[in-house]
Parts: sequence; structure tokens; C-alpha cells
Amino acid sequence: MQSQAEGSNAPQAKEEPVAILKEEQVHQVEVEAENSLEVCKERKQEGTDFFRKGEWNEALVAYRAALNCLPRRPEAKQDAKATETSEVDDDADESSIDSTATKSKQKEREKEVEVVDVSSPAVSEADQELIKLRAVLNANIGACFLKLGDHKKAVDACSQAILDDPSYVKALERRAACNEIINSWSSLTSAQEDYNTLLKLVTSPSQAADLRRKLQSLKPRLEAAQKRETDEMIGKLKGLGNSVLGKFGLSTDNFKFEPNRGGGYSMNFVR
Repeated sequence: MQSQAEGSNAPQAKEEPVAILKEEQVHQVEVEAENSLEVCKERKQEGTDFFRKGEWNEALVAYRAALNCLPRRPEAKQDAKATETSEVDDDADESSIDSTATKSKQKEREKEVEVVDVSSPAVSEADQELIKLRAVLNANIGACFLKLGDHKKAVDACSQAILDDPSYVKALERRAACNEIINSWSSLTSAQEDYNTLLKLVTSPSQAADLRRKLQSLKPRLEAAQKRETDEMIGKLKGLGNSVLGKFGLSTDNFKFEPNRGGGYSMNFVR
């Protein structure tokens, strides 16, 4: 009868060369990335050819196909302190103006996306190429939407380009131009901010002079849009107030607001 010890002399299965497998996997990923990049560049060129022929929809499809070949932009990690503050504020008095303002700021922070400095030594040459290409494609998509007359989508696309390259002059110019066409208080404010950013980036005196002219002409339009939208908001609030006060035989006309020395307003009740 054979002993248990003799059974231990049976040949054991060979271990897989893990290191070799990992190298092969890394190589495969690199090959796939290179192939995707080549396809991306081909689609981009197709988009440019369509654009030059004035075929905006076809160009848009090609640029989007090229963009889909690239990795998505990484999202920024949420600030732990902001999360803690948000949880505390959720239990606070909802009527508090300060609490509401704080929540609004926190929501803006949560929506923030990490902006990578393309020129940073921490960013590899390959990653720099991807980031720059993604910015160019988004800016080109914005140009297509501009030609198609969809200015809001053009603004969104240019904003994506600027997230990858905050100093992208063409994207900033395009976004500002679209926001001027939209002509709302918020869009004109955004255009003003972009023109001020461009003033810091351009080196040509003629470009700087042109930007100053645009800023000068934008100022009265911005003030008019602010007044128009403020009046519209007050009108809506007044209508809402009248619907409530009407039940008591009153209207908002019974309340007069007068400016005081402190820069605020005092309210007086009149019959």
C-alpha cells in the first residue's frame, strides 16, 4: 500500500507567468489606444472636409464620432468639507437666505470638473496630445452649432473645450460671440468675462483694441438686459402677490418702496 507521502510526488500544475501576461495586457491596451487615436484623427479630418464644403450637419457627425474615440475628461473629487457643510445645511431653516446662498455655492462646486494644465510636467506627452485633441474637437463642434444657429449648444461645446484648455483663444472668442447673440443678462455677463480673459491672452495691439471696443459696446447692452430681466421678474412677483393679496381686498399697489440713505428701501402701506 502506497503511503500518503508518495502521493505528494505527483507533478504539480505550472504557475502562469503573471508578469508576462501583464506586459501583454499593457501592450494590448497601448495598441488599442493607438488605433483609437488614428481613427479619431481620420474622423476629425473628415469633419474638417465637410466643414470646408459648408456641410455643417455632416461635419458635426464626424467631429462627434472623433470625440467618442477619446477618453472622457476625469471628474474632480468632491471636497469632503463641502459635503459635510451641505449635510448640515440640509437640516437648517429653509427660509434662511444665507443658508440658501451657501447651498447654491456648494452645488456649483459639486458640478465643477477638474481642469488639467496641459503644459504641466505631470502630464505625459501622450496625454497632452489627447487633451489638446479633445479641446479642438469640442471647439469644432461648437463651430458647427454656430453655423447651424444653435447658439446655446455652441456655448456648451466651447465650454467643454475651455475646460481642457482654459487659454484656447478661438473657443473663448466663439463662446463670447454666441453669448452675445443669445443676449440674456447671464449670457452677456459670460461674454464680458470671456473678453476680459482674452485681453490677458492676446499679444497683438489690434486684437486688444478690438476686444476693448467689444467690451465698451457690451456695457449698455448688459445694463439693458439686467433691467429688462429684473423688471420681468418683479412683474411676475407682483402678479403672484396680487393673487394672494386680492383675497384680502389689497394689492401690491398698497405697498410703496422708497429708497433710504443707507442704500436700501423702506416699505410704506398706503390706501
